[in-house]
Amino acid sequence: MFGIGSLLGKIFGTEKATAAIVDNVSKGLDALVYTPEEKAQDAAKDRAAARQMIVRWMETTKGQNLARRLIALSIVAVWLFQYVASMLLSVTSIWVAAPEKLIASAQIIKESAKGLNSPIMLILAFYFSAPYMGDIARGVMSKFKKDLNS
Repeated sequence: MFGIGSLLGKIFGTEKATAAIVDNVSKGLDALVYTPEEKAQDAAKDRAAARQMIVRWMETTKGQNLARRLIALSIVAVWLFQYVASMLLSVTSIWVAAPEKLIASAQIIKESAKGLNSPIMLILAFYFSAPYMGDIARGVMSKFKKDLNS
């Protein structure tokens, strides 16, 4: 009498080949189901890889730090100038006879400055919190892991 294993062994060659086929089929079926835990692990790996890439990039481009700082300071200076000009125009408009043009100018400049808020926050975070980004990332990741486990 033939068992299923020996029957499959005769069809596919040997019992080792049958075991390998069964193993590969079960792995393939397991790969079809992408669990939330696997998704979270993959996302965490992607974030870690992205952080490592940024750190490596910063290390390899250290010679460009002066140019980066000059560009960052220029952008911050324009942003600050816009807010100061807007404030001065607004205050000056109180003391003139026809304030409409000053108020309109202040509004236009202020809206332009608001458009720079996100890049300015990135620049400030980069230059003032860069040494602490690793600690911040570790804290966020540990909280993320706790949230996943609960």
